[in-house]
Amino acid sequence: MVHRVRIGDIQVGGGPLVLIAGPDVIESESSCLRHAEAIATLADRFGLPFVFKCSYDKANRTSMKGYRGPGLQKGLKILAKVKKKIGVPVLSDVHCAHQVKPAAEVLDCIQIPAYLCRQTDLLLAVGKTGKAINVKKGQFLAPWDMKPLIEKIESTGNRRILLCERGTTFGYNMLVNDMRSLPILRSLGYPVVFDAGHSTQLPGGLKSSSGGQAEFIPVLARAAVAAGCDAVFVEVHEDPARALCDGPSSLPLKELPGMLHQLKEIWKVVRG
Repeated sequence: MVHRVRIGDIQVGGGPLVLIAGPDVIESESSCLRHAEAIATLADRFGLPFVFKCSYDKANRTSMKGYRGPGLQKGLKILAKVKKKIGVPVLSDVHCAHQVKPAAEVLDCIQIPAYLCRQTDLLLAVGKTGKAINVKKGQFLAPWDMKPLIEKIESTGNRRILLCERGTTFGYNMLVNDMRSLPILRSLGYPVVFDAGHSTQLPGGLKSSSGGQAEFIPVLARAAVAAGCDAVFVEVHEDPARALCDGPSSLPLKELPGMLHQLKEIWKVVRG
């Protein structure tokens, strides 16, 4: 049996396909509000519950010169404004335990980055908030390796857990997806999120930053929905070429309607 997890008023697992989307990083307040409103309108058109995702800090940039975002305090204020004005739940990531308390005061879902998914103190701190938690599977882990991570969070009494697949390291600067991972993760008892954008990332592929193959985002998203994921996570930007972070693995906003239409139709077939 798969737990049903609530993010604000949205249920993940046992309900409709959920969309988690937004720019990779907060570029400005106006950008956040603009993207959130545009994506919320499209999600509503296709009848998909929507959670807005945007990072206030990208602490794991390839280069020190990479744009990290506005930081914790300013970023959370912007996400709180998105939540109030657009009326959607918000999700962002934490990188160390001291960020957890202020983040929990704003976020509806707290994300554990893939590189930090085994950090016990971070998992316990987030678990104790009682908030929904999206745990990204490290690129270095097999799907069954997530079970001990789940047990760490469950030890706090928190069972509002989402398991997020984002690809597996394959040689140098390359990720691949094994769609068997999705039902395996789901067999651990929690809803599964598929990160279609980061799965196309080429880590360090541009030497001083990560590259990506965004043209494969719809392909992988379709495969993941067919394989039974509960939510699709995708980074969306109105102009990926000008994005301040992860533009090469972001879906152009203008392409989102076509992809959502396809995913909705596949969902109907798979889930009946």
